[in-house]
Order: sequence, then structure tokens, then C-alpha cells
Amino acid sequence: MLYRVDPSSSTPLSEQIAGCIRRGIADGLLTPGDRLPSGRDLASSLEVNMHTVLRAYADLRDEGLIELRPGRGATVTRTNPRERAQLVQTVRHLVTVARRAGLNRDELMSLVGKEFT
Repeated sequence: MLYRVDPSSSTPLSEQIAGCIRRGIADGLLTPGDRLPSGRDLASSLEVNMHTVLRAYADLRDEGLIELRPGRGATVTRTNPRERAQLVQTVRHLVTVARRAGLNRDELMSLVGKEFT
């Protein structure tokens, strides 16, 4: 899989890296059990700080998309990562659209909550 970042973008590098991986999962390029490059290797190939990659990996772990295990590295989770990655991308887009529309967090959460009733 190809990882790319744009240092001139206003989007933080860690978010760009996490976005590449989310897209890879959502598009089926990364499947459950696939191992991701080590933080050191990916940082070296992208010419970024290793902690930037580790921050991206931590975000993906918190989203339930990857597992981080000492000595074993990062792997794509075995429980519906594709659907979850698509959902995360959709939510990020929703938040962006809501911000452009001038909605704050509480207003957006209220709208989402109404859809669950």
C-alpha cells in the first residue's frame, strides 16, 4: 500500500497518515490481520518523525481499526474494520460539513441523536 503525506497541507501529518490507512481499510486494500509497517520504517519512508506515525497508530487504535501489540507491531483488527473505517470517514466528513454550516458540537449531536429515535 502507498502512504503519502503533504507537508504543506494544513492537516496535521499524523491525521494524513491515519487517513491513508483508513482509506486502505475502507477500500479493502488492508484486510483483517494485515500488518502495518513499523512506526520507524513508515516514518523513515515518509521522512517524518516516528512519534508522528505512532500518534496516527494510536488514533487508529482508539477508533478500533488496528491493534497495537508490543513486539508484534500494528495489525488491522479482525472485527469489521472495513465498515468501521467507512463509518469513521463518514463521521469526519459530517463534522467538516457541520462546521462549514456553523453548527457547534451540541447542535450536531442533537441532530444525530434525533436520527436514532
